[in-house]
Amino acid sequence: MASTLWQSTAADDDREPPSVDTSVAHIARVYDYWLGGKNHFAADREAGDEAVRAYPDMYMSVRQNRAFLQRAVRYLAGAGIRQFLDIGTGLPSSNNTHEVAQSIAPESRVVYVDNDPIVLAHARALLTSRPEGATGFLDCDARDTGAILAEAGKLLDFGKPVAVMLIAVLHLISEEDDPYQLVSDLMAAVPSGSYLVVSHVASDLQQYSPGANEAATALSQLMFQRVTARSQAQVLKLFSGLEILEPGIVPVQDWRPDDNPEAVRSAMRGGIGRKP
Repeated sequence: MASTLWQSTAADDDREPPSVDTSVAHIARVYDYWLGGKNHFAADREAGDEAVRAYPDMYMSVRQNRAFLQRAVRYLAGAGIRQFLDIGTGLPSSNNTHEVAQSIAPESRVVYVDNDPIVLAHARALLTSRPEGATGFLDCDARDTGAILAEAGKLLDFGKPVAVMLIAVLHLISEEDDPYQLVSDLMAAVPSGSYLVVSHVASDLQQYSPGANEAATALSQLMFQRVTARSQAQVLKLFSGLEILEPGIVPVQDWRPDDNPEAVRSAMRGGIGRKP
C-alpha cells in the first residue's frame, strides 16, 4: 500500500486492518511494554526482559525519554511553534505530541509517522485533535524522507516553521543508511526558525548506565530492528548547521528538567537545535 496521510478530518473507515507478525519483536511494542502498555506480544516481552536483565534501569530510562519529549513539545509550543512532524512516534500513550502542543496552542497541527502495523492499528488514537488544529498519521519508513515530506505537506505548511521530532528513532538507522543525510534532508525542507528534536541511545554513558550497551546488543539480536548506539560527538553531528539550545546535547533527564535530575538516570541523550 502506498504511503498516504490519514487526517483527523477524514473517516478512513475503508482501510484494511494491518497484518502483524507477532513472532519477531518490534521496538514500538517493546517500548510499549516497558511503559506499561498493553499492545505487545510474547516476542516483545522476551526482548524487553532480556534488555532489562542487562540494564535494570531501562524502565527509568524510557520514562525519562518520554518526559523529555513532553518538555520539548511544551518548550516549542511556548516558543511559537504550531507545526510538528513526529517521526517514529510509536504506540499512543499519555500526553502524545498533539495533546501537549494543543494544550498550549489549540491550533497546533501534528503529523505522526510510523511503520509498525500495531501502531497503524491504533492510529485513530493519534488522530484526535482540538477543532482549532489538526492531526495526521502516515504509515511510512523513517528512511523514506521523500514520501514523508510529500504526504506531511498535505497537512503542514513547509513555508512556516516546523518542529521535526526524531525521538528514540535514529539509533534504529544504521550508519549504512546514513542518519545524518536523513536529518539533513528533513531540515532542508523546513524554513528558518524550524527546530530539530532528537533523543538517541548513547554508546558512551556506561559510567552512568552500566549494561546499556549490552541491552542494545540483546535487543538487536531479538528485534526486527538493530540498535546502533552513538557517542555524543556522533549525536552532535546530527545537528550540523543548527543552533543548539542550552543546555546542549545531554542525558535526556538533564534537558531543562522539571525536578531534580540527580534522582534519575537514562542511557539516552537528547537535545534541540534551531535552524538559523
